[in-house]
Amino acid sequence: MTNLSRLDAIRLFVFGVLLLILPAASWAQQRPPIAEQMAKTYGLDSFGQVEGIRYAFNAEFPCVKLSRSWEWNPKTDTVSYEGKDKEGKPVKVTYPRSQLGSQSDAVKNQIDPAFINDQYWLLFPFHVIWDSSATVTDEGTQKLPLGSGSAERVVVKYPSEGGASPGDTWELYVGADKRIEEFIFHRGGAIKPSVVIATWADYKKAGPLLISTDHRGTADGQPLRIFFSDVSVKVTGSENWIKAQ
Repeated sequence: MTNLSRLDAIRLFVFGVLLLILPAASWAQQRPPIAEQMAKTYGLDSFGQVEGIRYAFNAEFPCVKLSRSWEWNPKTDTVSYEGKDKEGKPVKVTYPRSQLGSQSDAVKNQIDPAFINDQYWLLFPFHVIWDSSATVTDEGTQKLPLGSGSAERVVVKYPSEGGASPGDTWELYVGADKRIEEFIFHRGGAIKPSVVIATWADYKKAGPLLISTDHRGTADGQPLRIFFSDVSVKVTGSENWIKAQ
């Protein structure tokens, strides 16, 4: 594990406030059809069956490598973290996000922002439906930013005020199979990186969920890789964890 202070050094994305899980139908009428189609491709209709998600978030930048392990129970919004603190000491903590105000400064200021960041990378196709504050538009078929060919460009823009990173914009390039192929992230504030361009690849199934486990590209022009390992899901009625494969 790499300690959380490395996150401060490279300023990985901290996205808007993580919402409690809401029924897709609540926001479907506010989204273009492709947004709901995409979310359903990733398992939106079955998300209510998910009792727990385990994963390790890994990031590689020039001269930087970090890894963090998480377990999240969506129904109770309870988070377990395993890694190291900024002094390099091992940390294992479990906390309900509904009681974040009573947690330690490390949880409030380091661990939970890291959880939000990592969970958004893992499940962003669902947040396109869940996050009611975001404006989502279908910009039609456009050329891929990295690879050859084209895909449907779906723009997800967060409001300029409120949340952890106001003004953030995601450009999702969605293929005919309704899977994200590539994306561009524009940060709304001054924190770096300002622009990230990366692939969505190495898709795996974890129970009812479809997960992109590998993202390669650039962050402000520098090489970037974000990938997930040890992904598994536990569903209602089972005590077993289903490994992504």
